[in-house]
Amino acid sequence: MIRPLHSSLLGLACLLATACGDAGTGPSDGPPGDPPPLLTALPRALTPAETGIARAVNTFAFDLLRQAHAEDPTETIFLSPLSASMALGMTMNGAANGTFDAMRATLGFGDLTQEQINTGYQSLIRLLTELDPTSTMAIANSIWAEEGAPFLPAFMQAGRTWFDAEVRNVSFQNPATLIAVNTWVKEKTRGRIPKLLDQFDQDVVMTLLNAIFFKGAWRDRFNPSETRTSVFQAVSGNQSVPFMHRNGALGYSQSATFQAVDLLYGNGAFAMTVVVPREGRTLADLVTSLGPAEWEQLTTGFTQTWRELALPRFKLEYKRMLSADLIAMGMAPAFSALEADFSRMVAPPGRVMISSVLQKTMVEVNEEGTVAAAATAVQIVPVSMPSPIQVDRPFLLAIRERFSGTILFLGQVTKIPAA
Repeated sequence: MIRPLHSSLLGLACLLATACGDAGTGPSDGPPGDPPPLLTALPRALTPAETGIARAVNTFAFDLLRQAHAEDPTETIFLSPLSASMALGMTMNGAANGTFDAMRATLGFGDLTQEQINTGYQSLIRLLTELDPTSTMAIANSIWAEEGAPFLPAFMQAGRTWFDAEVRNVSFQNPATLIAVNTWVKEKTRGRIPKLLDQFDQDVVMTLLNAIFFKGAWRDRFNPSETRTSVFQAVSGNQSVPFMHRNGALGYSQSATFQAVDLLYGNGAFAMTVVVPREGRTLADLVTSLGPAEWEQLTTGFTQTWRELALPRFKLEYKRMLSADLIAMGMAPAFSALEADFSRMVAPPGRVMISSVLQKTMVEVNEEGTVAAAATAVQIVPVSMPSPIQVDRPFLLAIRERFSGTILFLGQVTKIPAA
């Protein structure tokens, strides 16, 4: 029997399996019937731009998970790298020079151009939303901008064109704006994330939002009558939790360090991949050893095997401020008052920077299938001009040779002599 998986890696696996799509059709709410025909291949080959985006999101996913895991290896983590990547991808249309390079590298885009990134997002999302009409895949984007702020029309148009983003001009000083932002998130996540922001960052002039919603029914559902309580070996100690049981064919892969199963939704376009460390191995071993290449090897190695599976039934919610993670991963210039260059977003002499990136997620796994949602907010604030340095108090004065460090003259001025 396969030992159940700690939910932090399950969260990543579920996310990677389900985190692409746009407003699409959804599953029927009627009684389950025969599963739809199994999809065995994409209807067309991916373009190079689409392949580049998919690889970038997966690279960013594992980098972000490792960063969050390193902060607290015992914490349950459930991230949406796609949601964060898309919100920051919209923002990146306003970045220039070193800020653009830092954002592009952190998001895993390598040397892709802005045009390749934008077209890759646009076409890949459209492709994925049509793959499984029995599942619900929805992605929504929006840009909320302060009325009268000198944002460039080309930046706003890029959001509309490539990300299908709604653009709204608002007053962030009006309490109704915070209500409207949270209402938008609640609607786009089908009520699963009822409130994203408690307040706006001080002096905020723009908020960029992404929301993702997924609902998929298992292709082979668990029988509720076979769900029973058993022990989950949590980091904090054993727990008694409900376990769903299945006995039949499923995708299975193994190595010396893990066992993995692949559970299909709907027509098989989407799946939840669950990876369990072998006895004597830890979740940290998996997190630190898995990257995009190892993940691809794992997921392409599944074979249909008749196995018994026990999977916890659970629901979790997660919230994380991603700013520190992104800075540690290389995006520091975008958050720096000295270095941030969003000159493709705002007209000179105005300057802005990212003040925060916040994400909330949820996932519910039960006998029928999975519901998962995510929302990410990128907040933009103006860069204040540094206050002038006024030498209007007594001061020290030195004249020195810079390279040897030799001080030629040194003194203090307590008053300015009369001319």
